[in-house]
Amino acid sequence: MIVDADCHISPFDEGTHITVDELLRRMDRSGVGKALVWLSPPYMREVDEANAYVHAAVKAHPDRLLGFGWTDPRLGVRKARDMVRKCVEEYDFFGVKLNGAQNDFFVDDPKVSIPVVEEIAGTGKLVAFHCGMDAAEQTHPFRIARIARRFPHMQVLCVHMGGVGFPDMSRAAVEMALECPNLHLIGSMVNHLSILEAIRTLGARRVSFGSDTPFALMHVCVAAYNALLEGEVTEQEKADVMGGNLLRLLGQTG
Repeated sequence: MIVDADCHISPFDEGTHITVDELLRRMDRSGVGKALVWLSPPYMREVDEANAYVHAAVKAHPDRLLGFGWTDPRLGVRKARDMVRKCVEEYDFFGVKLNGAQNDFFVDDPKVSIPVVEEIAGTGKLVAFHCGMDAAEQTHPFRIARIARRFPHMQVLCVHMGGVGFPDMSRAAVEMALECPNLHLIGSMVNHLSILEAIRTLGARRVSFGSDTPFALMHVCVAAYNALLEGEVTEQEKADVMGGNLLRLLGQTG
């Protein structure tokens, strides 16, 4: 089964935003069985409405969607920690994402971000971080690795693995993942050669397919991964990258 590890949905069908119905249409077109979904930035002052929309979408399509929360410490650390608890206790999401690029903070900031990460770690769920060149200082792989070392029992998703621009920071992301066994790379919006190098260096079980829908075309990303992995990995390794790894991290395999 193909599982897309990076999809955004919104209650608003405008601009780059897409609703859950449009996401499902794109999944069907692409042959994607399940998708990890979180809210779609940008948003204005609140994340609750968007998280609630994700929750409702997952409840309506539990066989297709894997819910993941979002919190913004720039709206207030206490408020962000409360949102973590809501995402886990009320929405039963698999984890919570922080985006230092969208919200302009250093992901390892001891006053802004770390208290929120501690809250996530205390739930036993996963944490995800945007990691890209669009905010290299705030979201650099070494900052995410610092968190992975501080919370070694928490699985950390490194979304974009330093991509979203060229040149990217993928080499640093791979080197940090070598040092941190709980750091998992999501290969969305990153150079295809970087994805292949990550697989060769870390092994196929440390990298997962992601499209960053709707900011990229899911069917094109699936085709690109299929072409990239053909002749480079075994069928089992391809199955791991294209979905098995993420399902295992989320406890969705037997």
